Amino acid sequence: HEAMRSPETGPFFADAMAEPMDMETDGHAKIDEALYSRQLYVLGHEAMRKMMASSVLFVGLGGLGVEIAKNVVLGGVKSVTLYDKEVATLSDLSAQFFLREEDIGKSRATATLPHLAELNQYVPIKEHTGELSAEFLSTFGIVVATGISLSEATRINEACRKTGGRFIMCSTHGLFGSLFCDFGDDFVVVDSNGEEPVSGMVASVSQDEQGVVTMHDETRHGLEDGDHVSFTEVCGMTELNSTDSRPIKVLGPYSFSIEDTRGYGAYTSGGYMHQVKQKMTVHFKPLSASLVEPEFLISDFAKFERPMQLHLGFQALDAFRAAHGELPAPSNAAHAAEILALAKALPGGGEALGEGSERLLRNLASGARGELAPMCAVFGGFAAQEVMKAASGKFMPLKQWMYFDAEECLEGDGKEALPASETEPRGTRYDAQAAVLGWSTQEKLGALRYLLVGAGAIGCEMLKCWAMMGLGAGPAGHITVTDPDTIEKSNLNRQFLFRPWDVTKPKSVCAAQAIQQMNPATKVEARLDRVGAETEE
Repeated sequence: HEAMRSPETGPFFADAMAEPMDMETDGHAKIDEALYSRQLYVLGHEAMRKMMASSVLFVGLGGLGVEIAKNVVLGGVKSVTLYDKEVATLSDLSAQFFLREEDIGKSRATATLPHLAELNQYVPIKEHTGELSAEFLSTFGIVVATGISLSEATRINEACRKTGGRFIMCSTHGLFGSLFCDFGDDFVVVDSNGEEPVSGMVASVSQDEQGVVTMHDETRHGLEDGDHVSFTEVCGMTELNSTDSRPIKVLGPYSFSIEDTRGYGAYTSGGYMHQVKQKMTVHFKPLSASLVEPEFLISDFAKFERPMQLHLGFQALDAFRAAHGELPAPSNAAHAAEILALAKALPGGGEALGEGSERLLRNLASGARGELAPMCAVFGGFAAQEVMKAASGKFMPLKQWMYFDAEECLEGDGKEALPASETEPRGTRYDAQAAVLGWSTQEKLGALRYLLVGAGAIGCEMLKCWAMMGLGAGPAGHITVTDPDTIEKSNLNRQFLFRPWDVTKPKSVCAAQAIQQMNPATKVEARLDRVGAETEE
C-alpha cells in the first residue's frame, strides 16, 4: 500500500520484506509461520485464518486508539481502516507514540498510518476521510471506537448490529478506563478457553438415575458443569461406547454424573473419558440497553462496588461534554460537583453513589482530559484481545462492560484534590499527564534512574511507556536497557519496537533508538551485558 512506498520508508522497507517467507497454506489462506509462530501456539491455524479474513475499522487514533490498532495489526487481520477527523495536538504526545512534534496540526490518522503500516506487511492499511454512514460501516466485520460520544457510539453500534458486525468501545480518562463489547444477538464461541480437551481413565460407573463416573484416584478429571464427554473401551456398560457426547455435572475432583444408566449393562472394568468441546452461543445486548442494564466483568474484587459507580461517572462525563463542548478541567471543584450531580441524576445513581463516591468522581473529573500511556497500554491490550475473539470465535468474549482504575497512583491515594498549580499546563508534551498526576510527580518521574533487563515483548512495552511518561528524561534521570539477544523474525509479531530491517541486530540497541524517536528527551543507554555475578560491578 501507499504507506510502504513513501520516500521515507519505501525502498528500505521493501527490501527488508523481500526475504523468503516460510508459508503454510491450505488453499484458502496463507500463514507466515516464521512470523506468527508464537501466536499460532495460542490461537491455532483455524482461528488465525478467521482473523486473516476480518476487516477492522478504527474510529479515533489518540493514545488509546493507536494502542489497540498496533496490537491488531501485529496480530494479522485482513485489513485495517483508520478514521479520525481530529488533528494532532501537544497533549496527544503524552500517549500517542506514533506522533511527533512536527505532526502537531496534522491529521492524526494521516500521521499515524505510515507507522502502523511498517508493523506488518500482510495487513493493508488505509484512511477513510468521508462520513461514517451506515452503508460504509456495513463493510466491516469489526468496528473499534475510542474517544467518541455515547450518542455517536450508539449510532455506530446500531448500524453494526443490523449487518452482523461486532462493536467494541473503549475509553480512558486519566487513571480510569472502560471497555464495552457487543458481538450481536447470537455470537458463536467455538472454544471458550483454548485449552486442550482433557481425558482420563475410568475406575467405575454406577447404575443410577444419574450415573456416577469415578476416575482413578490419581487422575483429576478437570471438567466443569455443562462440559460434554464421550467414552471409549468401557467393558460391561458398553452403551457408553458411542460417538455421541453427553453433558456432565461435577460431583468432585474425581467424579461426575451423566445420564440415567439404570437400563445399561453393569460396568466391569476399563474405559476412557474424553472431553468433547462444544460450541456456545452468547447473546449480547446493544449499547443503548446495556447502558441501562449493564453486565460487568469485575476487574478488582477489592473494589466490588466500583464498576457501577464508574459506569455512572463515565456517562456523566459524556453528558458534561455534550453540554459544555469539552471535558471537565483539572482541579476544578465546580466541574467535579457537576459530574457528581449528573451521575446521581442517572437511573440508579442515588443508590450506587454512596460513601466515597464524591472523592472517586472528583478524581475522575479532574483527570478526564489526561491520557496516560500505561492506562492506554492496559486497555489497548484488553480491547485487542476482544478484536481477536470477535474475529476468530475463540475464547469467551467480555460480557459486556469492564471498568478498571489505578486511583492509588494519585498522591495520597487521591484522598485530597490536587491544587490547580499542580495540574495547569506548562506547554510541554507532559501536560496531559501532569493534569492527572501533578507536576511534582512528573518531576519525580523525570529524575528516576531505571535498569531494564530484557528488551523482548514486555520490555518493548515498558520502554514505550517510560518514554511517553518522561521517565528518566529529567536532568538527573537515566534509563539503561541490557539484552544480549538479537532480533529474530518471529519477534516482529509482538515486539513492536522492531522492524524487518532490524533482524539480526541487538534488541537493546534497536529498542533504545526506537524510544528516542518517540520522545527525543529520553536518556537511554543500550548494553549487551548479561545480568549475573560476572557483571555485578
